[in-house]
Amino acid sequence: MRKLKVPNTYVIIAVIIALCAVLTWFVPGGQYVKADDGTLSYESVDAVPQTWQVLSAVYHGFVKQAGIIVFILVVGGAFWLLNATGAVEAGIQRFIVRIGKRDILVLVALTVLFSLAGAVFGMSEETIPFVGIVVPLVVSMGYDAFMGMLVVYVASNVGFSSAFLNPFTVGIAQGMADLPLFSGMGYRIFCWAFLTILMVVFVWFYAKRTRKEPTVILSASEESVTPLTKRQSWILVVLLLTVIALIVGVTCWDWYMPEITGLFLGMGIVCGIIAGFSANKIADELLAGARDILSAALVVGFASGIIVILQDGKVVDSILHGMQEGLDGSSPAASLSAMYGIQALINFVIPSATAKAAITIPIMAPFADMVGVSRQAMVLAFQFGDGFTNMVTPTSGVLVAALAMARIPYAKWVKWVWKGVAVLLVLGFLLLLATVLCTIPEF
Repeated sequence: MRKLKVPNTYVIIAVIIALCAVLTWFVPGGQYVKADDGTLSYESVDAVPQTWQVLSAVYHGFVKQAGIIVFILVVGGAFWLLNATGAVEAGIQRFIVRIGKRDILVLVALTVLFSLAGAVFGMSEETIPFVGIVVPLVVSMGYDAFMGMLVVYVASNVGFSSAFLNPFTVGIAQGMADLPLFSGMGYRIFCWAFLTILMVVFVWFYAKRTRKEPTVILSASEESVTPLTKRQSWILVVLLLTVIALIVGVTCWDWYMPEITGLFLGMGIVCGIIAGFSANKIADELLAGARDILSAALVVGFASGIIVILQDGKVVDSILHGMQEGLDGSSPAASLSAMYGIQALINFVIPSATAKAAITIPIMAPFADMVGVSRQAMVLAFQFGDGFTNMVTPTSGVLVAALAMARIPYAKWVKWVWKGVAVLLVLGFLLLLATVLCTIPEF
């Protein structure tokens, strides 16, 4: 019997774009109009059926995601240049020898750290360079690349989903729902702690089950490991300072793609100079890294074409409005569950939490009042629905970029992670249900 072959990522995206184009022929057009007082109202408009636009959508997708595409190419080139110095490999060898058998504790600490970062300041795009740092580390420790994605990307998404101080989800959604900013924090902290503990347990057991012989023998003495040169030591100092600058810049100075891109480009050039590379050598290594990661950067542009087709077809708001109308007459528990499901589904079309909040919260908030659901619970449904599906949605530039840094194909990633996402979605439903069935302060 012939084994079924998983389609190429580009084939999957092309099929989705084509299906979205077909939808524009059958779904009525519509749009939400913002009034002077900030309220949104829905009105019908003529749909714009898409045909040959499935081809031009790719171009517009690249324009739409130009920032993150440049980010991927520059960061990929910078890390390629960094690896060419040999400093990271030598540093990892010494690190593994020193931690000995305590490597699982390092994984647990990373999991909690990135989950907390997602919960406090909404770490999302910032995980991409950390994936490039952590994945080689855990692979050298004897684990697979999935472990690196688990302790960085998945952990930060769990924190992002159950955030209690994230300004991009909790802050914006509560502001639009006329709730005190960061109110209801007690239950959100409980949700974060509960889900993070489960993450730690899974990391622990996955580490026990998958660990292989590390590339550096843990029982070896430090003397048997190639010593760091002075140049390599300074390069590692530059890497550490870069990570610190990234954290401070994001949390204190509102850095985003342009600043982070410039930071890592500067890191790569400085490391090349310290290593004694010529200007031509630095340029060659940057280009080699960009070429190596080019395919992943292209995927980001192609995937963005999905959103372009739906937006140009004037059907995104129609789909949202239809879902909202389907909630009429439901019980509080059923309505809250439906809100949760709607937010999860919309995330495949609108992966941006900020954009999704701007569209859905003004509609969901008054509706929640009508069906007897608290606005706090409605915001939590938005958080869970937005966050958990970030780990599989093909339109997420952050996911595609992180997978590129980890060298994991999208289809292979979905096959590995879908069960975990399903478990998180079920747990999110149960945590939401508790807000309706139990008395929770501020909920």
